[in-house]
Amino acid sequence: MPLFEYRCPSCSKQFETLVREDTVPACPSCGTTELDKLLSAFAVSAKSSAGPSLGPAPGGCGSCGDPRGPGACSLN
Repeated sequence: MPLFEYRCPSCSKQFETLVREDTVPACPSCGTTELDKLLSAFAVSAKSSAGPSLGPAPGGCGSCGDPRGPGACSLN
């Protein structure tokens, strides 16, 4: 079951919900089914032999957080 993020244009509530193929998502605040699907970011964890992890990157490229995207910083 995929987890999707939505924003309700009627009441501006932002929420995430599990959606099955036979389910129509509805706003938990006002009940409308007219929703805007949002682009969700997800986290990926990988073990490394380089030492202790400093935690997730702040955004963007995944290594340093450069907002220009992967390969844009000097860490690559």
